Amino acid sequence: MNIAWKHRSDRGLQDRTAPNPLGRMLAVKIFLLVVFVIVTGRLVQIQVVESATYQEVARRQYEDRLALRAKRGEIYDRKERSLVSSVMDVSIGADPRMIGSNSAVVARRLARMFSKPPSYYLAKLSGNNTNFVYIERHVDPLFGQLLEEQKIDGLILVDEPRRVYHNDAAAGQVLGFTDIDGHGISGVELQVENMLRGQDGHVVLQRDGLGRKFRAVDYPHVNALHGNNVVLALDRDQQAVAEEELRKGVATYNAEGGLVVILEPSSGEVLAMANYPAMDPADPGRYSLEVIRNRAVTDMFEPGSAFKIVTAAAALEHGIVAPEQKFYAEQGQYNVVLAGGKNRVITDLHQYGTLTFREAIEFSSNIVMAKVSDLIGVERMYRTARDFGFGTETGVDLPGEISGDLKRPTQWWGTTLNSISYGYDVGVTPLQLAAAYAAIANGGTLYKPSIVKRVVGQDKQVLAETKPQLIRRVISTETARTITQFLVGVVERGTGKAARVEGMTIAGKTGTARKVVGGKYVQGSYTATFAGFFPAENPKAVCVVMIDTRSSAYTGGLVAAPIFRNIARKIIGLSEQFSEEAIAGEKGAHPLSVPDVVNLQAGVATSFLEETGFNVQVSGKGEFVSDQDPRPGTRIFPDVMIHLKVTDLRPKAGIQQVVLPDIRNLPLRRAMNRLRTSRLEMIVEGSGRVVAQRPAPGEHVGVGTPVHVVCRPGKVDRTSLKQ
Repeated sequence: MNIAWKHRSDRGLQDRTAPNPLGRMLAVKIFLLVVFVIVTGRLVQIQVVESATYQEVARRQYEDRLALRAKRGEIYDRKERSLVSSVMDVSIGADPRMIGSNSAVVARRLARMFSKPPSYYLAKLSGNNTNFVYIERHVDPLFGQLLEEQKIDGLILVDEPRRVYHNDAAAGQVLGFTDIDGHGISGVELQVENMLRGQDGHVVLQRDGLGRKFRAVDYPHVNALHGNNVVLALDRDQQAVAEEELRKGVATYNAEGGLVVILEPSSGEVLAMANYPAMDPADPGRYSLEVIRNRAVTDMFEPGSAFKIVTAAAALEHGIVAPEQKFYAEQGQYNVVLAGGKNRVITDLHQYGTLTFREAIEFSSNIVMAKVSDLIGVERMYRTARDFGFGTETGVDLPGEISGDLKRPTQWWGTTLNSISYGYDVGVTPLQLAAAYAAIANGGTLYKPSIVKRVVGQDKQVLAETKPQLIRRVISTETARTITQFLVGVVERGTGKAARVEGMTIAGKTGTARKVVGGKYVQGSYTATFAGFFPAENPKAVCVVMIDTRSSAYTGGLVAAPIFRNIARKIIGLSEQFSEEAIAGEKGAHPLSVPDVVNLQAGVATSFLEETGFNVQVSGKGEFVSDQDPRPGTRIFPDVMIHLKVTDLRPKAGIQQVVLPDIRNLPLRRAMNRLRTSRLEMIVEGSGRVVAQRPAPGEHVGVGTPVHVVCRPGKVDRTSLKQ
């Protein structure tokens, strides 16, 4: 009994401790179910919830977007001659991750190409978490070709437009410049940035497992929308004249600088605007901010006696003074008693007794102007100055314009009225002064100055056009005519005789004022001004010349008037707007066409020109004329000097010969002018500076021979690049 019971007990124990296959299967199923749920949830998260994120990651691995840079629009002068255009340079970028361990080798190759230390490029290629970094910007396309030949994985070539300014520094402050990415920074480039810049496009490339890129037909492609072209009111020829004569004038009088503004009086269009020192917009980094700014609109000056047109206008328009009314000029010194018993002495440069109002303008008497201003009164003087546009911005389409300084009558004190009457205690911009003189020239109406004529799309369609904008009538036509007669007298008999041009009537006014620095007048530092227009009977151009001078010759009549005269002389022969009838003077003189005397014997050429009525100046040594200035066909007055350059070169029979000048290493525009002077044609390849020319310098070639010119942004030695 006992044994049997024990056996049953052992068996029951064994039954309770034996493995249960059903339980294990259930546990496995539960585990698999949990894993399945986790995996399924993760798949749902990846493929549904976060699908966009992972698709973007995948797309980056096998796609690459390449920007298609828009070409910036061109800038033209009023005759649609190109002033600024764009050419395509190459910028070199790199994918540091793709270059990887090969960065040291790549850095050495780049260093040999661009003459920089390898460490410069190694720093760009190492320790950079981005997949793109610029190595060099805006380099000659030749570098791009050489890198493509070397097939360096990880280097990326990008075509980038670069601005080309065809006239070097001419109108540099007006045109402005762009940054390295092609965004307008100053001048016209900034003012019409939205019109010029265009819109970049892009193309999507496919990339294989080795990182090689190729174009797929069904991948997106968005073309770049190139910028619109802008036509300016500037006249390239008149701008060149203004720049050249301003430069010469500054050098002649050892001046610190100066500027010239030329307006068309019937519309307010800016025909020329020159600043000196000049600024080359292709390389703005080497200039100070003082040089870069366009002082014709950003700076104000005390105009001195050039402001006397406001006093004359106020007096005549309100019938306060008659032209022949007489005033005593106090023999050059006028003692004015102020409130509180204080005295102020007003002086004239010369001692005058009795002067008519007309003569007071002609001989620039401050004393008579002060006496007349007392008759005019504060309110009428202020209102007339405001009507002429002083104390407010002209609204010209250029950035940085200031309003000048014309105080309200409540801010005037004892000497202000008298001071303003002859151009002190008031600040004007050169453009404001030019616009005011334009109002006299056109019969009494003030126009808003403008520099942009129209905006033209790539399809030649005119998108916007600037029409002449009349602001207000300032004075009556009769008053304007009387003031014009006064200004003619200034040039014929008064302080502006140095501005006279034989055969044409000039109307203008001199001005001299001490410069103000830090709120105080600087002894011995002056602004010399001449403002005027021509021809006086039918004005076609208003010109303001301002010179910053420290020399002993500092008055507007001695410094600025001769520069005005030289500008007027040259513009007469250049511009189509000056007909012979319009510029014929009282003596009946008419402009003549300059004959072609190049290659004639010097004695024969001189005699022929003098018999025709021209003045001749000969320079150089030799028997034959090799060059002449002005060029043949230019229409000038007989009193203008013709300069002849002579040489021993004898022309070959049957064809006029010239010596081919050496234009290598010159900027393209200067080289073009040099060849044009020699009456040679040009075939241009590339842009920038001239690196080669065919035929070679010094060869004797016929007039009109085409010269093949190769240009590069810099001198490039292809042999050294391949090392």
